[in-house]
Formats: sequence, structure tokens, C-alpha cells
Amino acid sequence: MIAVSSIAVGSLILGGLFVLVLIVMLRNMVNIVQQGEVGVVKRLGEYRKTHEPGLVIIGPFIDSLQRVDMREIPVPGDRQEVITKDNVVVTVNATIFTQIVDAKQALFSVAKFNVAIDALARTALRSVIGTLSLDEALSERERINTDVQSQMEAVTDKWGIRIARIEIVEISPPPKILEALALQKQADQEKRAKILQSEGAQQSAINIADGAAKAAIRAAEGEREAAILRAEGNRQAFMLEAEGRAQAITSVYQAIREANPDPSLIAILQLETLSKFAESDNTKIVVPYESAGLLGAAQALRSVLDSVPGV
Repeated sequence: MIAVSSIAVGSLILGGLFVLVLIVMLRNMVNIVQQGEVGVVKRLGEYRKTHEPGLVIIGPFIDSLQRVDMREIPVPGDRQEVITKDNVVVTVNATIFTQIVDAKQALFSVAKFNVAIDALARTALRSVIGTLSLDEALSERERINTDVQSQMEAVTDKWGIRIARIEIVEISPPPKILEALALQKQADQEKRAKILQSEGAQQSAINIADGAAKAAIRAAEGEREAAILRAEGNRQAFMLEAEGRAQAITSVYQAIREANPDPSLIAILQLETLSKFAESDNTKIVVPYESAGLLGAAQALRSVLDSVPGV
């Protein structure tokens, strides 16, 4: 009875071990590779095949499957101190975006590629920033990103790893350097403000001078035009006056000629003319030596007046 019981227990143990081994075998044989990953199969430690995402069945005990993430992975770096070209110590922090493009190379070309990429990034950052001054390091982050990426890709290409991009998160100079930079920036802004103010005053003076010169030119041109117009008006007035006098003389001469005057009418006109001269207080009448004609005219006028009744 005891022997039967021992055999039954032994059978149960063997059956349990067989089931356990079968489960382990099935677990090792049947594998599922997720999207974004690949499965690298090794047989007895030697590379055999790379499987795409999906169901992967491998041989039990002799094959092993290692999953490799093929997605782009951000690798945040630690803060590190770097010396610039002008011997200023700055603290730099960068994030590196890596992607495995060849799983076989990534697994078998370098041990612990994540550690290798981190160490390579630190070395590349020191090398690139060491060639730049502090001002260049603070203002040319794109250049730093490009140079660091180029240096890293020269090494990681043979590892089957692509450096997608590098982003400089922070570049921090010492506090005293920051204070000096702030003072320098303030001085530069004040200098630019004074330059702009002086340029504005200079331009304003130039504009005022130009305006005054143009106004003087316009005034001179206006005076010249006015003088020309006045002279033209005076000339027209003189011409009209001369034409009027000529027409008056012509009319008087024509009237006298048509009237066929006798000596008596001429004497009357002469006396009328003398009377007009005598009306002025400042007029002096000079009687010519040959006054016989004038006296004769006066005598004829007297006889004419005596002949008029009622005079």
C-alpha cells in the first residue's frame, strides 16, 4: 500500500514537471512582437533572423528572441559643465532624439548603445561649444545642434542608430557673467537710443533747412512773378494811356480841321489855354517878345465880343 502511494506521488510529480516544461516551452516558442518593435532571433547565441511585428514562433531552448524598439526615442541628457572658447564655464543640458534603423547592428556592434550614445553626446557637446565664444554659444543654438548631430552621426551610423535631432535645452553662464551681460545689454540699448535720438535730431534739422530753403525759393519766385505782372500791368497801362492820348489828339485835330478855324477862334483857344495855366498858384506865365500876334488875337476877340448883343 505504501509502495503504491509512493509511485502515485512520483507520477504526479513527473506529470507536473512535464506540464511545467511544456508551458515554458510554449512560452518560449510563441512570441508576439508589438508594432514599433522588431524581434531579433538568436540561436545558441548567434544571430539568426530579424522578425517584423506580429506572431513569432522560435525553436525551444536553442532559440531566443530579443525585442528592439525601432521608434524615435528622446534621451534627456544630464546637466554638464562645458568651457567655451573664451574660458567661460557654462552649464549645458541637451535632449537627443535617437532611432534604431538596424536592429542587428545596434545589438552586435556596440554594447549598451544607450550608454554609448550618452557618452558620445557629452563628448560632442564639449567639442563643439569649446570652439565657440560665450556670445556665440548663447545666440547660435541651431549651429550647436547641427554640429553636435554631425559629429555623433559619424560614429552612430556604423551602430545602425540614427540621430534624428538634438535640442539644446539650456545654456546657463555663471551668475556674475549674467550680471555683466545684463549691464552690457543695457549699455548697448542706451547707446542705440542715443544714436537714434541724434539721427532723429539731425534728420529733423535737415528737413527744417530744406523746408526753409524751399519756402525762400517759393517766395522769391512769387516776388518775381508779382514784379513781372506789375511791370506787365504798367506797360499795358502806359500803352493804353498813350493810345488814348493819340486818339484824343487825333479827334481834336480832326475836329479843328473840319471846323476850318479863323484867327478869332484860335485867339479864343489861346486865351482859354492861358486861363487854365493861370488857375494854378505855382504857374508862371512868360509873355514872349513876339507878342504882336497875341495882342492882335486879343483885339480881334474884343471886337467879336463887342459884336455880340447883350455883352
